[in-house]
Amino acid sequence: MRRKYLPGYLLALLLLLSITSCKTGNTEPGWQSLFNGSDLDGWTIHGTEKWYVENDNLVCESGPDKEYGYLATIQKYKNFHLKLEFKQESDGNSGVFFRSSLEGTIISGWQVEVAPPGNDTGGIYESYGRGWLKQIPEDKEDILKEGEWNTLEIKVFEDKVTTWLNGVQMVDFSDETIGNADGVIALQIHSGGGIKVLWRNILLKEL
Repeated sequence: MRRKYLPGYLLALLLLLSITSCKTGNTEPGWQSLFNGSDLDGWTIHGTEKWYVENDNLVCESGPDKEYGYLATIQKYKNFHLKLEFKQESDGNSGVFFRSSLEGTIISGWQVEVAPPGNDTGGIYESYGRGWLKQIPEDKEDILKEGEWNTLEIKVFEDKVTTWLNGVQMVDFSDETIGNADGVIALQIHSGGGIKVLWRNILLKEL
């Protein structure tokens, strides 16, 4: 039986698509990558803290001012499923905001906590508002892997918010105020200095 071979240009195209898919992690239909692995295209820096790309990772690091800093999407997202990975190299006090708005480094919205062990990573906090809305159960504090890559998932649909850390559901609750809001997604670096967190494979599906 005679074998059929693909033309060289088709093989090159398939190889390029394979490499691009592996780099962004975007292999499922309907998902889009918010971070391209090379620069901060699609994002806006708020504040003087450091945001940069190194070894295909998005890095947030305390600057000399040791203040709050944010990296926010240019586009707004209301109903979505977000997946990302993070690694806390130093301190790790950070977070992922959703349906938020910013004026300088003053943010209005809701944060999925990313913090050192024992500090409710995966819980929901309302900045400049009601404070903690939902903390995680005490028996789930050991799910965070300090100094290693962790997977965080956030699903926001209408007034319901669900989070998962390393595949384990952390919170699941509804809030009318959240349901009425809209805004951007933003990564945070906490004030105080000494913080360094790496991010990668930031994928989003609009619902």
